[in-house]
Amino acid sequence: MLAIHATASGSRARAGTVTTSHGPIATPVFMPVGTRGSVRTQSLSQLEQLAPAIILANTYHLLLRPGLDRMAQLGGLHRFIGWPRAILTDSGGFQIFSLGATVREDGAELRDASGRVVKLTPELSIAMQRAIGSDIMMVLDVCIDSTSPIARARDAMDRTHRWARRSLAARASAGDDPPNKLFAIVQGACVPALRRESAAVLTELPFDGFAIGGLAVGETRSEREDTTELVAELLPATHPRYLMGVGTPLDLLEAVHRGVDMFDCILPTAWAQQGIAFTSHGRIDLRRGVYALADTALDRACTCEACARHSRSYLHHLVKCREPLGWQLLAFHNLKFYLGLMTEIRARIDDDTFAGFHAERRQQLGLVDEDNPPRPRPRAKPRAPATRGAFTVHTAHGFASIQHVPSGEIMHSINDPDIEAERVYIAQSSLLAERTSRPLVVWDVGLGAAHNAMALVRAALTAPHAGITLVSFERDLDAFRLALANQKQFAHLRHAAPHVLAHAGTFARDGLTWTLCEGDFLSTFATQPQPDVVFWDPFSSKVDTQMWSLETFRALFAHLAKPVELFTYSASTAVRSSLLAAGFHVARGVASGPKDETTIALKGLTAPHALLDHTWLARRTRSTAKFTADVPVDQHAILDRLVHEHAQFDC
Repeated sequence: MLAIHATASGSRARAGTVTTSHGPIATPVFMPVGTRGSVRTQSLSQLEQLAPAIILANTYHLLLRPGLDRMAQLGGLHRFIGWPRAILTDSGGFQIFSLGATVREDGAELRDASGRVVKLTPELSIAMQRAIGSDIMMVLDVCIDSTSPIARARDAMDRTHRWARRSLAARASAGDDPPNKLFAIVQGACVPALRRESAAVLTELPFDGFAIGGLAVGETRSEREDTTELVAELLPATHPRYLMGVGTPLDLLEAVHRGVDMFDCILPTAWAQQGIAFTSHGRIDLRRGVYALADTALDRACTCEACARHSRSYLHHLVKCREPLGWQLLAFHNLKFYLGLMTEIRARIDDDTFAGFHAERRQQLGLVDEDNPPRPRPRAKPRAPATRGAFTVHTAHGFASIQHVPSGEIMHSINDPDIEAERVYIAQSSLLAERTSRPLVVWDVGLGAAHNAMALVRAALTAPHAGITLVSFERDLDAFRLALANQKQFAHLRHAAPHVLAHAGTFARDGLTWTLCEGDFLSTFATQPQPDVVFWDPFSSKVDTQMWSLETFRALFAHLAKPVELFTYSASTAVRSSLLAAGFHVARGVASGPKDETTIALKGLTAPHALLDHTWLARRTRSTAKFTADVPVDQHAILDRLVHEHAQFDC
């Protein structure tokens, strides 16, 4: 519960106190992030100087190391790290999103750095948080991109609600007296109706506080502020409201104005590593050359060591040399700035001057390098073309993709394409892992912007191999040439190989031969050397229906004369059914971004992949989309029989 002491006139801001077993927490409050039990670069004595009432740690990362049993034996995180004040633990829900977990109803499967599979469930998350001794625990939720389609947002929200009930039950079964506080997490992407529904469902349950989750993962600032205001108004005034993972000082000010009480974010320490400091003069980038001879204090209004003892020129030097001391000094300064801002906000709410303070400070906090504003460049470089043929460059979520204008389809709308290329097409292949033993032929079907091909080129040119022939198939090279013209946004193409390929049609170096096969795939594939590995990455069936047809997969299977692995991003029931009917054995591939699974098709191989089993067959029976578009209705029963009688289901 939250004991409210003051509310601000002309604003939803409020000041209060949350009571915990490790002391009271005055709100609004910012929690420094100590993911693995330490705030990056800050010693315990520095943290004690900063004196936050509460810090944040992460359940998933502490579950990996030191682990549940050791944490319990060590007496919890407070004792382990010597921290006397409150701790809130994130449940691991964001790692499910950021690390590409496979999400099922019972829980989520993640792979640690060693490749070990970790099964995270609501019950395990609560058990780990109890072992940590968290003053405030979070339910395990399903975090997705905030701009996700409504159907996917609803599925994640509903599962979050079910997991929230399981988290409550897990805490109740532990029998702690008094129990650690447990907060629910409101989800629903940027869909107001879903956010209202989520808040209504969760506020009926006996939680001690409520978080606004799923923001700062793709939406605009205005969308984030509108969603925050909507949800905060729906949550009970008697409970703390926590905006997870947000954000800049201006974000915090605006969220307090909308009724939020608690915040965490990695920006103060993460941006310090990049040389960014938050000051009373606005945000300053100490990497800029203008500070090389700046013999002035970073911020005259601050008394921290970075400001009191060192000049901007020395801090610039440390940042440019990547000296850890620079990161440490700026991280302390930024954390002090954040915590000082929250102290001032609480004081302004208490004396009811917050509305005027908000109007004044929102301008100041939005300033960037006010002391030395960046000068306009004398000459603008010619802009790279944004469109070519039917394609345009699409930028979102921190990376660029290619969009097919007539259909509106984006080659990679959510997943970082370079991460997906490595994860789905390179890392899963048992044959590519053994490429030193014999030469291999790889078919790259759907060159696009060459993310998959370049992932293989990088791997081949940085590790020994017995020879790789890479054949890229593409019927329209405009997407490839558009990406080549925009290397600033498509950094994977900053290599000689794709440029030589575009000019000459082939590239050869150090045992790698990359050939371009332009034209219709079905008309050209028989002219190419037999593949060992196939990257199947055309546009989706909505745009390129033929490439996902039963006819195409049958033609491909009939042509293959040796064992083959085929990898594709699709996990649709219809595509898997056609692959099975064509004769392939079909297995589950790794998760990729929002996709719980991808697909692996095999011919003549018994690779250690998780083949689809009778559980999948049962789900297929309930599916309303079991067939690709080229299968006529009168052939559905025949295809059903082919799938059910496939050899991989004999057991």
